[in-house]
Amino acid sequence: MSIGSRRDSRRNTFVPWLAAALLAAPGAAWATEGALGRQITGTNVQPNAGIVSPEPIWAVNFAQIYLDGNIGGSREVPVGGRTSLGLDGKVAFTLATVLKTWDTGTGRWNFASSFTLPYVWTKVNSTVTGPGGRQAGESDTASNLFDIYFSPIIAGYHFSETSHMALSLNIWAPTGKYNANDMANPSLNNWTFIPQAAYTKIFPDAGFQLDTVAGVQFYTRNNATDYRNAPIFSMDVMGRKTFGNGVAAGLILGTIQQLGDDKGPTADRLNGFKGRDWALGPIVTYDRKLANERSLSLSLRWVPTISSTNRLDSNSTFMGTATLVF
Repeated sequence: MSIGSRRDSRRNTFVPWLAAALLAAPGAAWATEGALGRQITGTNVQPNAGIVSPEPIWAVNFAQIYLDGNIGGSREVPVGGRTSLGLDGKVAFTLATVLKTWDTGTGRWNFASSFTLPYVWTKVNSTVTGPGGRQAGESDTASNLFDIYFSPIIAGYHFSETSHMALSLNIWAPTGKYNANDMANPSLNNWTFIPQAAYTKIFPDAGFQLDTVAGVQFYTRNNATDYRNAPIFSMDVMGRKTFGNGVAAGLILGTIQQLGDDKGPTADRLNGFKGRDWALGPIVTYDRKLANERSLSLSLRWVPTISSTNRLDSNSTFMGTATLVF
């Protein structure tokens, strides 16, 4: 069967890939400066991550992420040009993503673009060292639009009916408000470029699907604090078993590994503040076809940290999504 003749069946079978899960967490600069980053481990992979629909469609995705994490008080953490002995952070993210797949014919390649508007609420508690070495507990809260995120090009390749790949360049722009004197900020105050590869393998006889997403985050310098985050490698793997009535359940394993030392006066004093973490948890999804070739997909996951160094350790990392394709 040709790729062209499979267009309608593939549209009805798969929800296309959405770049809605490359999520950031806010703070004075919640990247490796601030001990988190543009991506929260375990929230990046989505069902059908490697599939770009061969049909020209629109998709709208709404996502909610909540994280409650900390770094113990025995460790210094760079926060807004200062350091904190330990850090407690709560983050609630609401993201709205619009994705358009383009009419690129019946070949094996298909293309899409997406745009995400994020809103964030965050609360930070820290112990800051002031003049004379005196320590004081501080708390700060912020709530506003976060840095916008967009993927100008997502290129999907169909190896077969059951094997798919998507390549993308994803960009975070520093559009949120930022004040270097605040601990909680609705921006990271830097540009971030994330080339990414996603792969989906479907095992129809077993009712099983494997989705993998991997990328590298490249940060520009935070000019307000003279802090430069090192490149960060991230990878999430998700396996799901499908059941009747559109329900599926599975596990997600994710990791973030910093590839070098951070740079700048504060980072140098902390020996580069190199971080890494692992997360593991369950996911449940539900897919339903609607009238007029529309489809609805829902998901809920819990991905607690199982190992962490110089990054926020969280047992309360939750994500829920809703996607409408039309």
